[in-house]
Formats: sequence, C-alpha cells, structure tokens
Amino acid sequence: MTARHLPSTITMQCFEAAARHMSFTRAADELSITQSAVSKQVAQLEAYLQHKLFRRVRRTLVLTPEGSLYLTEVRKILAQIEMSANTIMTYSGQGEVLRVASLPTFGARWLARQLPDFLDANPHIDLSVRDHVEAFDLDQEDIDVAIFHGHGSWPNLECHKLFDEEVVAVGAPDYLARQQPTSAADLAECRLLHLSTRPDAWHRWFADQGITTDRSYHGTRFETFQMLIRTAMSGGGLALVPRFFVDAELTEGRLSLAWSHVLKGPDTYYLVHPEHLGELSRVRRFVAHVLACAEADTPAGTSR
Repeated sequence: MTARHLPSTITMQCFEAAARHMSFTRAADELSITQSAVSKQVAQLEAYLQHKLFRRVRRTLVLTPEGSLYLTEVRKILAQIEMSANTIMTYSGQGEVLRVASLPTFGARWLARQLPDFLDANPHIDLSVRDHVEAFDLDQEDIDVAIFHGHGSWPNLECHKLFDEEVVAVGAPDYLARQQPTSAADLAECRLLHLSTRPDAWHRWFADQGITTDRSYHGTRFETFQMLIRTAMSGGGLALVPRFFVDAELTEGRLSLAWSHVLKGPDTYYLVHPEHLGELSRVRRFVAHVLACAEADTPAGTSR
C-alpha cells in the first residue's frame, strides 16, 4: 500500500480548538500544550493544505473561507474518531453488538417497550440504538436493522411488516374549547401543525372527506412526532398523528380528538435489514422478537 501523508489527530485538534476559541493561547490551555506548539501545528496544517486557515484582523484571529470549510470537516472527523473509540471502550468482548435505528417517536412510544424482554432473552447481545427520521442506506450507516415507514419496497432490504396506522386530528382540550369547531372543514381555520416528512398529511385528511381548502399546507413544521405532540398538548395547534402514539394522552385527557374522522395511512411500519445480514443470529433473533411483539402487542388504531 502507498504511504498516506495525512494530518495527525493532534494537528486537527489544535486547529479545531484554535478555531473554536479564536485564540492559540486558549487552545493551548485546553490541550495542555504551549501556545507555540499550537501555532506550529496550525502552520504545518496550512502548509500541507496549501491554504491559509486563519488571518488576523486588527489583532483578532478570524477564519478564512477555506478555514471555515475545513473546520466543518474536521469536526466531523474528530466526532467519528471519538465515537469509534467509545464503541471499542464499551465493547465487552464477550458478546455481540446489534445496531438498530428507529423513527424517533416510534422508538420511544412502542419499540422501547419491547426491548427489555429481548435483552433478558439474549444477554450476550448488546444494543446500539439511534434515531433516524427518514429511510437511509443501512450499509453506509453501519446499521443492522431499522424501522422504516413507507411502501415496503426498498432496494437490497428484506422488509417485515409490523402494522398499519390510523391517523387522527388531536389538540389540547383548552385549545379546542376556544376554537369550537362544528365541522371538519372548521379545522382548516385552526393553527395546523405538520410533520416535515409528511407535508401533505392535512391535505389528505381533508381530501378524504371531500373538503377543499387552501390552508392545508400552511403552518409550523416539526421533524418528529414527539415535538409535534408536545406542542399540541401545550395548546400550540392541531396535530395529525398516528392514534397509537397518543392513546395515553387521549385516555388521560391531555389531548382530545379535534374531529372523529380517521385517515387510513397509505404507508406501513416495517422492520428492515440488509438482505446479506438476514442469516446473522443477532439479526434473526431481533427480527423474530419484534415480529412476535407486533403480533401480540399491536397498538390500538393499527392493523397487521
């Protein structure tokens, strides 16, 4: 292999600390080295990159455009190095690690309840669980299994259906008391809250009842249902959400149905994994467990 001449980790740390503090002296204090050592590392980095990363304006250190661009990349690299080190330090050496990704609210409100029994039955498997709000390349992200919501056909993935969903319009009781909607069409005059990955949800909810409105795409957007639900509970407007996400809030009176209409979602929740990982024991065990849970613990307002 050809030798690679790359900046060292300490060089990147010196640059990142100097850029964060806009001071070689404070960077040196943080890294427990001398100011001249930081300056030398940055100078070597600039020589390697053949670009100035800093310049002085009235005795103040500022990043050049090239420095700003490089800082973004360096922070990603250092974060990945730290994450990789933490993974190895926490690895027991006596088991396996199953890397799982889930839609955030689905993970918090359904999947999390299913994990204790899996861990009890598989003490040799450690889970590494992260959030993803949209479908992604599992191989590229180094994920073994994931929860997707969609049509159930993704390239090179084996897809296991969990359940469909029923979507309902909800709001805080006090907010609904102030708005006093008397028809489904009246909801268009309320403040509508949206999930950024489902921008047409309100449009479909109104259209499913034969209602035409030019307000169905207007309103505040959120990345996760969790934030959407919390905002609705606080009186921020009406949210269109899968019923099983808010069963507890509806039962306890913290949310109320804004209207009785239920929208059958066109998409479904799936447990997916790369086809080439299907025979791995840890993947097979997790898939079998989650599918059994979906069969036994299908939430209200869903169907298998």
